[in-house]
Amino acid sequence: MTLYRRPLLYGALILCALLTMLPFALAVSGSLRSLDEIRADPGAWIPEHLTFDNFTRLFATEGFGGFMVNSIVVALMVVVGNIVAASAAGYALAKLEFAGKRLAFGAVMAAMMVPFSAVFVTQFVITVDMGLADTLTGIALPGVALPMSVFIMRQYALSIPDELLEAARIDGAGEFRIFFRIFLPLAGPAVATITIMSFLTSWNNFIWPLIVAQSMSTYTLPVGLAATSQAAAHVTDYGLMLAGAIVVMLPVLLLFLFLQRYFVQGIAGTGMR
Repeated sequence: MTLYRRPLLYGALILCALLTMLPFALAVSGSLRSLDEIRADPGAWIPEHLTFDNFTRLFATEGFGGFMVNSIVVALMVVVGNIVAASAAGYALAKLEFAGKRLAFGAVMAAMMVPFSAVFVTQFVITVDMGLADTLTGIALPGVALPMSVFIMRQYALSIPDELLEAARIDGAGEFRIFFRIFLPLAGPAVATITIMSFLTSWNNFIWPLIVAQSMSTYTLPVGLAATSQAAAHVTDYGLMLAGAIVVMLPVLLLFLFLQRYFVQGIAGTGMR
């Protein structure tokens, strides 16, 4: 039985990978077909007439460059905010002693369980009261310290020996120096993990930017593509939408391929304690 265990395992993994890739393959196929061909045979896997017209029209769409820039700016704010704020919160919850520490961690865990649909009205009211409606800052603000990022950093911080930090304190290093010079370099895998997760959350976010952005000048890529993918007579241009989906996927795919080794280490590190 042991002799066949590895081939069976590899076969199962290959099958799962193929099933996972099916929607992506169908999206690529659709992006290379004309709208008439898609409507005539939506389930075809191989384009009858290969065309890059959908991508040409996509990049020629009015405002596409602005949508792309807005998405990049918002994603950068969210990623940097998570690296700094979530890392600091995770470090404090794991390595510092203060009043209400257990209550604070409980609040983080509770926030992970609350669905976005239950709080987005309150978030929108607060955003409007702060004067951040229809701004990129308002779009990015709710995601700059995700509860999941705090949890991952806290769990990873628990795996770092306390003796290492105590030695730095004995040498006269303050908490800020310990955090930036010792903890963050050691927490590289966890930082890579929250970078991928926060970037993915921001880059693919549709509902919140749709609510906050009230003009095309602040539309992010998903919202902008949805707003401009209507063909004549209000018929959805599926070829254009699928081309946009491929463009939206590429940055996330490249980021994951670049950081996948650290991502696996970071996820593994969160389960050590």
